[in-house]
Amino acid sequence: MKKNLDYFMNLDYEIIVKKVKPNEGGGWFAYYKDFKGVMGDGESADEALSSCQEAFKAFLMVALEKKDTISEPNEAEKSLRINISMPERLVKKIDEFIMPLHLTRSAFLQKVAMKEIGA
Repeated sequence: MKKNLDYFMNLDYEIIVKKVKPNEGGGWFAYYKDFKGVMGDGESADEALSSCQEAFKAFLMVALEKKDTISEPNEAEKSLRINISMPERLVKKIDEFIMPLHLTRSAFLQKVAMKEIGA
């Protein structure tokens, strides 16, 4: 199989899309988790995603022209979104605990789980 632009554009890379706070300019921001500096923004999540994909396409075109190595998605490290339920007071305690650590709930729960099960 020829690893050309279409090949890489159709791989399942993880793209993170986040809403930007109004005091930080507002709108939406998107980036490729595996490629630092490949990002986009827009007034909507769809615009940010499209902008990010265009930036990725430009990145790929240059990398392919220069014959650079282009990483493929690492399925073992791919994040999976889950939905869990826990008592509200526990969530508040977690939030209070992690605030000075500058961690997200997800990062904190991942660290705790990894410590407990030795992963």
